[in-house]
Amino acid sequence: MGKTLTQIRALSGAAIVALCLGIQPAKAAAEDRVLQVGIVQRYGDKTKDVMTLKTTPGDRMTLRFITNGKSQSLTTPELKLETVLQPLAQPQVEERVVFSTHRSFETAEHQAQQWRAQGIEVELAQPDRWQVWAKRETYNTPLLRRLLLQSLQAKGVQTVRIESKTVRQAPRPSFVVNGFRYTRDHVDITSGNGVIRIDREKDEQPSRVYAGSFRLQPNAYGNYTLVNFVPLETYLRGVVPHEIGGWAPQPVLEAQAILARTYVLRNLRRFMVDNYQICATTQCQVYWGIDGAVPSTDRAIAATRSLVLTYENELVDALYSSTTGGVTAAFTDVWRGWERPYLRSFVDSTQNVWDLNRRSLADENNLRAFIATRKGFNEEGAEMFRWRYANTLNQMNQDLRKYLKSVQHPLSDFGTIQQVQVVQRSTAGRVVKLRVTTDRGPLELEKDDVLNAFYAPASTLFYLDPIYEKNKALKGYAFVGGGLGHAVGLSQVGSYHLGKLGWTSDRILGFYFPGTQLQPINQSITLWHDRSIAQSQP
Repeated sequence: MGKTLTQIRALSGAAIVALCLGIQPAKAAAEDRVLQVGIVQRYGDKTKDVMTLKTTPGDRMTLRFITNGKSQSLTTPELKLETVLQPLAQPQVEERVVFSTHRSFETAEHQAQQWRAQGIEVELAQPDRWQVWAKRETYNTPLLRRLLLQSLQAKGVQTVRIESKTVRQAPRPSFVVNGFRYTRDHVDITSGNGVIRIDREKDEQPSRVYAGSFRLQPNAYGNYTLVNFVPLETYLRGVVPHEIGGWAPQPVLEAQAILARTYVLRNLRRFMVDNYQICATTQCQVYWGIDGAVPSTDRAIAATRSLVLTYENELVDALYSSTTGGVTAAFTDVWRGWERPYLRSFVDSTQNVWDLNRRSLADENNLRAFIATRKGFNEEGAEMFRWRYANTLNQMNQDLRKYLKSVQHPLSDFGTIQQVQVVQRSTAGRVVKLRVTTDRGPLELEKDDVLNAFYAPASTLFYLDPIYEKNKALKGYAFVGGGLGHAVGLSQVGSYHLGKLGWTSDRILGFYFPGTQLQPINQSITLWHDRSIAQSQP
């Protein structure tokens, strides 16, 4: 690590400015930049969608929108937004060229880089799973889209497809203020004290309070997104307590705050296709507004204000997950892309419980022995440290069929699975390739696509035990493994243990992100660098 958190805290304001390589105080203050967070991403995807925005007692919100080419504003203490499907004057054909579908943004972005390296303009979208699309602005006519498809098919590329549908009705948001109903696709919303509560009818999520301003705007899927414009440090108040819990040791909360800050600043490109920056779900970081903010996490955010984690003066991929299962995963164990030197595979323990160099987990016998080992790890005793989930063949057939249909795989109409076999593992034991033999032929699943295809495993750290009927017919498989999530970067459960041992936040980060530096955000730091395809790995 670079300077420790204790050393940075001891610096005066002038020294921090000097450390920021000459940034003036006004520039340094501006590092609390305003983020654009999609807090309701698919508003209007239901037959009737209702969302209510409320101010605090005595306050009012201001709505701004365009009417007949002129700006108009209204004030109200409460706004009830409704979308109803309205028939179009003429049916419209909507189509897009889809290159691939993925579980993760990381793998989708790598695939997009490969197409760009071939001179094809693409964009990333998330209608449900992540997808790589031909850039709609470039391939903007049916003829251009079909010429692109024919060109790729002539080169032997059979996975690209055109998705087309005829739209006869579309959702339109409307609201009533002062007895008049307004129907508008774009609405800017602010409140006097900068706080608004949001309720959604027929939604599993409870109502939540958000700080900042808001905009209702169309997205790329024919419905709408409610975007929250919120300062970075305020945004963290809605992330840290929900990602790590307010009861963790203070150094753990500080480490989580630094990672959450680093993560969001590095990932502001995720939703360019929808004209905002970051989402509020586990596809990004969980962000639930300021309702769940607690003093302990607020202290951690304040104590680490502006601090980020870097490698060679670029923000790191600040990845974290619940539980590693006792061994962290390298970036390329889970996703396609280039290696991150600071995201390595190592045993998640402060003790000498296992030597990966001598007993690689790529060997299944070693992996089975590792999974049977339960003592001496940072996550020892955690609920998801070790697990076993038995799955019937019928359930596995349903899971795989659903996945294959979603990616339009040619074997999606198979009858039954005949065998499932791990054919390649990483040195950390992660399943890299899983071969599934069906009655219509074999197929291979790679890396985190395994978790898309089968519901049972909680991570890719597992082995398979076949389950047989009395007549020795295959009945299903037991997935036996450890960990919850991708296991790349910091283990949240493991960090709890390190915090209880008295480790400081910078030491915890140095353990999970070796070779990195902690420093205040400044203009010399690269937020994200698009590596050339030559550096990417399959």
